[in-house]
Amino acid sequence: MEKFDVVIIGAGPVGLSAAISAKRHGLNYVVIEKGVIANSIYHFPTNMVFFTTAELLEIGGHPFPSTARKPTRQMALDYYRLIVKNENLHVRLKHRVDRIRGEEGNFHIIGTNTRYHREVPFEIEAKFVVMATGYFDNPVGLGGIPGEDGPNVSYYFSDPHPFFGLDVVVVGAGNSGAEAALELYRHGANVTLVHRHPKPRETIKYWVAPDLLNRIAEGSINALMPGEVMTIEMDHVLVKTPEGLKNVPADHIFVLTGFRPNIRLLEALGVEMDSNGVASLTTSYESSRHGLFLVGSVGFGKYTNAVFIENGREHAAIAITEIAKRIKNPSYRPVRVPLETKIKSTNH
Repeated sequence: MEKFDVVIIGAGPVGLSAAISAKRHGLNYVVIEKGVIANSIYHFPTNMVFFTTAELLEIGGHPFPSTARKPTRQMALDYYRLIVKNENLHVRLKHRVDRIRGEEGNFHIIGTNTRYHREVPFEIEAKFVVMATGYFDNPVGLGGIPGEDGPNVSYYFSDPHPFFGLDVVVVGAGNSGAEAALELYRHGANVTLVHRHPKPRETIKYWVAPDLLNRIAEGSINALMPGEVMTIEMDHVLVKTPEGLKNVPADHIFVLTGFRPNIRLLEALGVEMDSNGVASLTTSYESSRHGLFLVGSVGFGKYTNAVFIENGREHAAIAITEIAKRIKNPSYRPVRVPLETKIKSTNH
């Protein structure tokens, strides 16, 4: 069985930051990724523009060459792919982690290799595990209302072209919902935006918010705010509004109500978390399961907007530095200082 100093789960920007740090510390490491490089970014809308600037997306000291102040999804994919290539990072794609057992010094990572279009089990050992799995693979959804599991419902939006001339309902008026509604409208869809609150979320990108509000004001986008989807049928949705129930034509429904980290692996390991899914972490981002480090947003539960690439990459460097100390100096005994998060005061 293969044995590593550290196994890093997730090949997004934060996981790749951890890999670069592990390499520079001379650790024997591997990155396990169930999808592709920067898998979450790959599944962002095709024409998405980042809110942040290029330098805040940089990892490992590699400059991010951007032709625009706000880089695009494609620029980011090109950047992270080149980093993996130029750093010669040890990454295994299409490897899904199904189970983790053990603790510091003796972890067993059990999973499935789907790279060859068939499922092949694998198991590796590691002294430490760093989880950098983010949250984008776990949509919040609508709570399992009738029809939510239908073929006309999607939790991700990528390309507006297939929806030309169709009636489309977008649920949620955060960044994802706002941008999807605008893209769909501009590509010829008949768009209805449904949001639980009277106004779109305040966190919408500053250049998107006025565009959305103006399109709503002129009637180009129909908005039911506040509105709550009660049931989904094949050709319409039933929406509860202050004026009563409304039947809204819908050939397709995009449920873009946010995401939460998948904490299934953490729960199976008995990691201490509060009712919001926020893990008990140390200042080095180690969980209550000794040797298991949670970097990026995976340890922050429902507070997904408390962690971004720019601070998640710092989590990775801190965690790997701590791991390197323990591996290179067996007599080193860490002091477990609790991480004082500020998420409770963050406006969500």
